[in-house]
Amino acid sequence: MTSVSRRGFFGLTAAGALAAGGQAQAAATAASDLTPLTRDAQPISAEEHGARLAKLQGLMQQQKIAAFLVESGPSLEYFTGVRWHRSERTTAALIPADGRAVVVTPYFEEPSIREMLKVAADVRPWKEDESPFALLAAALREHAAGPLAVEPTTRLFIVDRVSKAATSAPTVIPGDDLIRACRMHKSSHELALMQAANNVTIAALRHTHRHVEAGMSGADILALMVSATQALGGSHEFTLVLLNEASAFPHGSIKPQQVRAGSVVLIDTGCSVHGYQSDISRSWVHGNASPRQRELWDTVKRGQELAQETAKLGVPVGAIDRTVRDFYEKKGWSRDYGLPGLSHRTGHGIGMEVHEAPYLVRNDATPLEAGMCFSDEPGLYIPGEFGIRLEDCWYMTEKGPRLFTPLARSLEEPI
Repeated sequence: MTSVSRRGFFGLTAAGALAAGGQAQAAATAASDLTPLTRDAQPISAEEHGARLAKLQGLMQQQKIAAFLVESGPSLEYFTGVRWHRSERTTAALIPADGRAVVVTPYFEEPSIREMLKVAADVRPWKEDESPFALLAAALREHAAGPLAVEPTTRLFIVDRVSKAATSAPTVIPGDDLIRACRMHKSSHELALMQAANNVTIAALRHTHRHVEAGMSGADILALMVSATQALGGSHEFTLVLLNEASAFPHGSIKPQQVRAGSVVLIDTGCSVHGYQSDISRSWVHGNASPRQRELWDTVKRGQELAQETAKLGVPVGAIDRTVRDFYEKKGWSRDYGLPGLSHRTGHGIGMEVHEAPYLVRNDATPLEAGMCFSDEPGLYIPGEFGIRLEDCWYMTEKGPRLFTPLARSLEEPI
């Protein structure tokens, strides 16, 4: 999946599918013979969370950073185990370079936060007429002077108000490099959870592929994916169903479409297992494919293969994008991310978030290292006609790239 907020998709949402009761009921019935694939999957242990926190603090000590500020989101969960939503009521942590983390949360949320917390930390609740920023600033004053690193997705108003509440405003620096150093390389446990999520998604796609019929809408197909994902034990995260001309829009069109003879059906979907993500796309033609559809599908498949062949330890991740793009351009497709052609990057990092650093875009010089995880999705799009996207996720090992799911075999056997 290319980078965009999941809430920003033109593609159909799970809520939209389930709101259409008939489709949802039919999809649930079709999925009734599926059994969970995730029963043996175990969440990240308290010991691993503790090791992550220790690594972060060690890096801060080396770089003489006083503390790290992170609000609710994947990074807070990564370090503390607290999986929490963002709202106008701030839940955040101040992690010092030495000592216990301080978690600030609304008073009435404290019991829930304590249930999830996997590391030793002080929980400091704030009541509705109190300031969470004053609590975070007070925690910052308790530790040695130095820069305050901020997790890159933390909202500006939190940083601003913590700085204003401090006795002397701290020097604020970006925490991107700290996050990359900790989260970019996955542990064996993380890889196992990602494998479980990918197992669910490819099985759900296989189930859905069998049940797609002429006359179905995108909502009908989405309902199949949601029901199958849930029956197989995954937490459904997103599904894009792109039909016909809409398949040329990487994130969908507002115009309703139905499956007909010769339709391109493009599904881009993912789930999570204990917080770790999958992201798989499959495209096929309902009925007989035209020579142009077949040629495009075969070209995209070769692009996926070239991405895998280029992935070697030490190679800049951008080289993967350049290799695929060079291949496409030699076949006459547009240059420089133009259309018709490949208008988005060849892939993205993935883990607790569907989109993480580093990215398979030609100017990313990050060298490939063992433990990095990516999508491989070099689609091709012809505006006004159709598009093809094939996507599988993979991770780097000392011996080369390893796929979580096999690449599509052929247009007739896409899954």
